[in-house]
Amino acid sequence: MSEIPSVVSPIPVDPVAHAQLPVTALHEAQRPATGRLNLDHVAHFVADREAAAAALERLGFTLTPFSEQSHRTEVGGPLVPAGSGNRCAMLREGYLEFLSPIAETPIAEQLRASIRRYTGVHLIAYGSADADADHARLERHGFDPLPPVALQRQARTATDSTTTVRFTVTRTAPGTMPEGRIQFCCHHTPEGVWQLRWLEHANRAAALRRVFVAVDDPVEAAGRYGRYSGIAAEAVAGAAGCEFAQSTSRGTLHLMDGVALRARLGIDAPTLPWIAGYELASDDLSITRAVLDASGTSVHALDDARLRVDLPPELGGVIVFVPLSSG
Repeated sequence: MSEIPSVVSPIPVDPVAHAQLPVTALHEAQRPATGRLNLDHVAHFVADREAAAAALERLGFTLTPFSEQSHRTEVGGPLVPAGSGNRCAMLREGYLEFLSPIAETPIAEQLRASIRRYTGVHLIAYGSADADADHARLERHGFDPLPPVALQRQARTATDSTTTVRFTVTRTAPGTMPEGRIQFCCHHTPEGVWQLRWLEHANRAAALRRVFVAVDDPVEAAGRYGRYSGIAAEAVAGAAGCEFAQSTSRGTLHLMDGVALRARLGIDAPTLPWIAGYELASDDLSITRAVLDASGTSVHALDDARLRVDLPPELGGVIVFVPLSSG
């Protein structure tokens, strides 16, 4: 395996200058305007968090430290451990989460049940500015939403002090959306989540652009996701097979059958439904390719200057890298 050249090392960030991060335009950009949604993040469910972290670092990602999650199961109730923890790869637009069960709780058992089906992406989060509106829309369309969940976890700053990052998550009962945990996330402390020291990656990943979901019936799924989110999914003109695209204010969700999946990504679904993976924009695709080749990972050049990375079994699924300029 060749050594990664020095030119692909992360860009250093002065820890003193960024010890206390203000709410900047970058942080505010993570929250969509009221009444809009964006593609906030996706989450892999992984059984072995150490093996997953090692694989991600070989692929050139900078990871946040492992953090245990806590939540309130009812409004005003006590803060209790969720039984899960995560590490994240933060991007200038959105982020990637790697979530592991760490205890015996209902949340942890939901993660384990999903992992028994496959290791990989099981969660898609729409970014929202209005959790109450998301809850009301789900109720209005018969999705029987769970009460909004107040999640929080501890994060370290660049000077090694501790800050609390907080979210409100709106979701439905497991199985309501057969593709996985499809939820809405309202960030209350983006400055603690998108710390500048975590935004530079050796592989030059910069933005979460698309998520690819393989389903039996894209027409049914498109209608359901439209009601769920309030955003219509449109048929993709000229697509092989059947494919619908749902465009948010930032990022696109693709719902496709097996024929469309193979035409777009060159892969077959091992099971249906399957959240196959996602597209990341790169600041420099040549450096991305150098890092990926040095990692020993399987990389495939697709059409239109796209690179498909077949992730190792510790992570599951695929990543497609595209130039940042591709829009």
